Amino acid sequence: MKIFALTMGTVLLAVIGAGSGYLEGAVSSNGSVRVTIASEPVSAKGFDEAADAALAAMKKRAAELKITGVGVVAYAEGDTIQSWSSKMVVMGRMKEAPSTGNNGFNLLGVAYAKSAEMADTLQNSGTATRAPMAGEVGWQGGAIAHAKTGYVIAAFSGGKSEEDLEVSKAGLEVLKGAL
Repeated sequence: MKIFALTMGTVLLAVIGAGSGYLEGAVSSNGSVRVTIASEPVSAKGFDEAADAALAAMKKRAAELKITGVGVVAYAEGDTIQSWSSKMVVMGRMKEAPSTGNNGFNLLGVAYAKSAEMADTLQNSGTATRAPMAGEVGWQGGAIAHAKTGYVIAAFSGGKSEEDLEVSKAGLEVLKGAL
C-alpha cells in the first residue's frame, strides 16, 4: 500500500510538472510504473513529419502541373472522425482576386471545405451521394483514405478539379504510408 501511494504521488507530481504536456504511462508485470511526459498527444506523434512530407509531395505535383493554390492535410486517429490534426501550406497563392462577375475565391477556405465534406462523408470531395450541405462546396479535389491508425485527408484548391485531385492524391499516398 505504501509503495502504491508513493507511486501515485510520483505520478501526480509528474502530471503537475508536465504543465500542458501529456502523460504516457505503463505498469509492468512486476508492479513498477514508468511515466513519460510528451509534448503532444500520442495520436499526433509523427504527424508533423508526415504532414511536411505530404505537403512537399503536393507542392511538387502542383509545380509539375503548373498550378498554384493551397494544400491542406489532416489526420484523425481511429475509426471515426471526432478530432484531427491538420497542416496547410500556401503553394503560390491563397486567393483568386475578384474580377467582373466573379467574387474571387479564398482557396484556403475551399480546401478546408473539401476537407470538412470528406470528414463527414468519408468519401473523396465532390463524390458524395448526397447534396452538399451549407459550408461545403461539393467540388472534387480532395482525397481521403483509412490508413493504418486512422483517417488521412489531403485537399488542394487552385487548379481545375481533376488537377486538384491529382495534387491531393500525391499527398495522400505519403500520409497513408506514414500513418
